[in-house]
Amino acid sequence: MTVRKGVAVLTAAGLMGAALTTAADAAPAKGTELQKGLDALVRQEKFPAALAYVADGRRAASLVAGSSRIDRQVPVPRDGTVRAGSNTKTFTAVAVLQLVAEGKVELDAPIEKYLPEIVRGEGIDATRITVRHLLQHTSGLPNYTEYLGLENFEQVQHRYVPNHELLAAALRHPAKFAPGTKWEYSNTGYLLAGMLIENVTGRPIQEQITERVIKKAGLKHTYWPQVGDQTIQGRHPQGYAIGDAATGKVIDATELDPSWGGAAGQLISTPGDLGKFFKVLLEGRLLPAAQLAEMRKTVDAPLFPGTKYGLGLMSNPLSCGGVYWGHGGDIHGFETRGGATEDGRIVGLAVTAMPGTFGDGEKGSKAVMATVDAAFCK
Repeated sequence: MTVRKGVAVLTAAGLMGAALTTAADAAPAKGTELQKGLDALVRQEKFPAALAYVADGRRAASLVAGSSRIDRQVPVPRDGTVRAGSNTKTFTAVAVLQLVAEGKVELDAPIEKYLPEIVRGEGIDATRITVRHLLQHTSGLPNYTEYLGLENFEQVQHRYVPNHELLAAALRHPAKFAPGTKWEYSNTGYLLAGMLIENVTGRPIQEQITERVIKKAGLKHTYWPQVGDQTIQGRHPQGYAIGDAATGKVIDATELDPSWGGAAGQLISTPGDLGKFFKVLLEGRLLPAAQLAEMRKTVDAPLFPGTKYGLGLMSNPLSCGGVYWGHGGDIHGFETRGGATEDGRIVGLAVTAMPGTFGDGEKGSKAVMATVDAAFCK
């Protein structure tokens, strides 16, 4: 569950056809252009389905394209429930920063202070890795998802993986670089941030995220799956993934055990809820001004052109000027993108496979980002 995946080409998309399902309610003026963008994601980029939610403070619309299944035509639910992947990181970062505001955590204190004698490994010094480093992806910690065998997803799809196994998978490998000297995406930082939340509060991470963030933001369709729950609740499309990289076989990935995502990528949400979450965050309704300012202090992040990364929050430039703030997420079966602007525009977009599952991965990834840009700008 990263914000971008590699290319794995497959040409088995013929089953889905070109049938489209669109929203019945009136869309904002940009709705027609956005619908064209969603249609193109299905027809040209071969995503089984695409879902989008847009709002500009006056009107809102939910649009869809494609089919919920690849073996037959099934209507795509408007603002359907999807796995949110790494958007979870923003929720986790908010909870940590709330603890900072409460005086229970220091951003620039070493992680050793909160998780003593846990973070050990070759070249890894927990007295030099700060909470800020974890949230900003500047810790130098190895990324545990690289060592779980996810390229053979079908073998791990239904396996429960506890936190200590995830951490051990990372710490068996040496540090990538000295803390604070470089930026490199690492889910391990957010695994530790979740453990920090539990250790400081004495309560489970799912409870803290639910009470501190989801409920406070007023999100009605976002939840943290309970241990063992492999389903997606609510009306949702099916998600598809490559089950074995060696053969390119595509499987239904709708049901999976998301334990390996944890505080880095376990949440389930809808495009609309994700867009609303980032709007509420920017409005200062989840964090005091000082902590929100820290969250928005960014460094260059070579994910997409012009992307910058703060504390669990990314800014992306818009072709029409300015930026939007969000995160995005990739997890088997789904990719999500979008966020909110300073003036209250929101966009949430999801497709039901990661780029590279059915078509060209790099081209598909760029097309998703371009569709988000168009939704904000046109």
